[in-house]
Amino acid sequence: MVADQRGEVPLDDEATFRTLFEAAYDDLLGFVERRTHQLAAEDIVAEVFLTAWRRLDDVPRDLDQARAWLFTVAHHTLRNRRRSDHRQQAVALRILREPGAADSIAEPADVASRIDLNRAWEQLNHDDQQVIALTVLDGLTGPQAATVLGISSTAFSLRLLRARRRLRKHYSGGIAAASPSITTNPGAIR
Repeated sequence: MVADQRGEVPLDDEATFRTLFEAAYDDLLGFVERRTHQLAAEDIVAEVFLTAWRRLDDVPRDLDQARAWLFTVAHHTLRNRRRSDHRQQAVALRILREPGAADSIAEPADVASRIDLNRAWEQLNHDDQQVIALTVLDGLTGPQAATVLGISSTAFSLRLLRARRRLRKHYSGGIAAASPSITTNPGAIR
């Protein structure tokens, strides 16, 4: 799909996309809603149609085949989201298992603890998630991660320490709020 000199997409591409959208949106939304949380479904479908728009030349011209192509893209998008969610959980779990983590948080076994951990991760700002992910998920050393961010190794170490503390604090707070019988030791968080 190539824009003309005025930056406009030719009408036939717009018409093709509009036809595809009208023919597949409702069914695609239902497909995604059955496989993920309802609040995320519309975002995923929007991502699928954005992919279709960007790759309109790759979309089959036959409407039935084009719908199948969209469902395939949706399937891949859902799979990628799940992998991303699992990586985020794995990062958070590894961080909590690091030396100095609160003893009561060593291995969350039940679903409620995992949900609390995911919420704790989501409460972190982007910068905190980034410094943790660089070391835990991407496997970089402190100096390597510092180079990626363009800061000194000392500055990176401080950011990582603070990010881990905030994650533990959010996670500990979630456990304490969810289960009053579990007491957390604020002194154990370093």
